[in-house]
Formats: sequence, structure tokens, C-alpha cells
Amino acid sequence: MTKRQGKSGTIDIKAVLAEDEEFLRALVRTALQEVLEAEMTEALGAEKGERAAGRQGYRSGYYGRTLITRVGKLELRVPQDRTGRFSTELFERYQRSERALVAALAEMYVQGVSTGKVKAITEELCGHSFSACSISAMNQRLDASLAQFAGRPLGEAFPYLILDARYERVREAGVIASQAVLIAIAIDWDGRRQVLAVELANRESRSSWRDLLLGLKARGLHGVEFVVADDHAGLRAALREVLAEAAYQRCSVHFLRNALDHVPRRVDDDCLQELRWLPPGSPKGHRNIRNSPAGSKTISTRH
Repeated sequence: MTKRQGKSGTIDIKAVLAEDEEFLRALVRTALQEVLEAEMTEALGAEKGERAAGRQGYRSGYYGRTLITRVGKLELRVPQDRTGRFSTELFERYQRSERALVAALAEMYVQGVSTGKVKAITEELCGHSFSACSISAMNQRLDASLAQFAGRPLGEAFPYLILDARYERVREAGVIASQAVLIAIAIDWDGRRQVLAVELANRESRSSWRDLLLGLKARGLHGVEFVVADDHAGLRAALREVLAEAAYQRCSVHFLRNALDHVPRRVDDDCLQELRWLPPGSPKGHRNIRNSPAGSKTISTRH
């Protein structure tokens, strides 16, 4: 069980994942293929190659079927049985269920695969429930597929890297505790965003960020020229150690929200307009603005 407790200005990781076509294409295909396999298993009363007394028939290979989705064409293998009785409503129901499926897969990537989520997906896509055994098998295979995607090799160069963290209430071994969720998003030369990593850490620190960055480099991350992140001291220390060649800029959203913490709420809008003229990466971002609408209040944008 996880409860959000994000800090201001953090990335909405599920929204980003929902826009990542590479992530979605691989995971949606895997999820749909697993549902088709589970449907056939339920129809025959036995897994592939399983000897079962109550078996209702036997498999007889596959035929190809293309499904057009918002993340591109998915080539699926539809199982067949020897008597030709097996049929599925998945393709007819998919378009109505696509939004829910995408949201569920993004949530699983962040929070982990659960029986409840898989059960909801299969019932939505197929219009009927599955046995606990089938749901458990799908759980394991989806979990393995998500883990494979999370650790995929990074072959292409990513010139831009965005790093952020949020805090979540996480249940582990029966105990609920706050943990940092470290997020790394890359942008390629064509402007496409990809989620490279979402990792849990006890807290946001130099060592946790260092481990994440070293893990990315071990997977092949290269060509990083520009990093955008907040002003966390541990994060900046990790960047100097692991990505010393990359330029750094403080995230503008974090900068503006941090600055507004130092002024009365009634002048937020006026101050925000002034502060937007002072990008955090520019020398002017280090000066003080005096004579603000708050009267004698001095706003420090030093960071």
C-alpha cells in the first residue's frame, strides 16, 4: 500500500509514463499477450503442457493479429485450440479499456505489480473473471517484464537528463515508512522523453543519487550534456562525481516555488511575475529584489 506525499514541484511520474510510447508499447503488448494466454488456459482448464484430469482440449499453435493502438501497431499471437472453439472479446473491448490499462501499467511500474490491479485489468479487457491461479501466474510474468524494462540497456545518447525525487508512504514488512522515490527522465536529440529509472531509497542523499547515476551509466547512459534538477546538496555532489562533464541548471519550477516560500501569500502573483524574469541559471538569479509589492519585504533569490 502506497500513499503519495510528494514535495512541491515534483514530476508526475505516472503522467510521464503515460506519454512514453516506448514504455507503453512494450508493456501493453506484454499485458495483452498474457491475458490471451490466460484466457486459453481458463478455456482448456490446463496450462500449456500440463497434464490435468479436467482438461477440456488442447492448444494448436497461434495466428497473428494486429491491434491498432495510440502507441502504435501491436503484433499479437492469438492462441488456438484443436477444435476451434476458443474465442476472445479482448480486441473488441480494448478500445474502451485502453485508458484504464495504460494508467494501471504506469501505476504498476511505480508501485509494483499487485493481484488486485491485474485482476481489474483482465476483467476490464475480457468481461469475465479469472481463477486465482491464472492471476498469480500473470502477476509473476508481468513483474518480470516490468523489471526487464526497468533494467533495459541504454544504447542511444541522451543529451538532456532531468532528475527529481518525491516521498511516498510505503508499507514494507508490515511497517509503513516514508521513502524517497528517485526519478530520472532523459530527452533524446529528437525531443522525446523516456523514463530511465524510478527507484526507492531510504532518503534522498548523495549516496542514493550516486547509486542511481552509476546504475544508469552501467546500463549504457552516455552523451549527457545538460542536467536539470533541484538544489539538493547530495544530488549535486553525486552529479559532480558521476557526470562531471555535464552542465547543471537548477529546475525553474523548484526555484520559483522555493522563492515564494519567503514572501506573504497575498503577493505571490506579483512576485512570481518578477521572478520569472530571473532564470535560476543566470547571474541575475543571485541578486536581491527590493521594493516588492509587499512593502519593506526583501525577496532573496539566491540559491
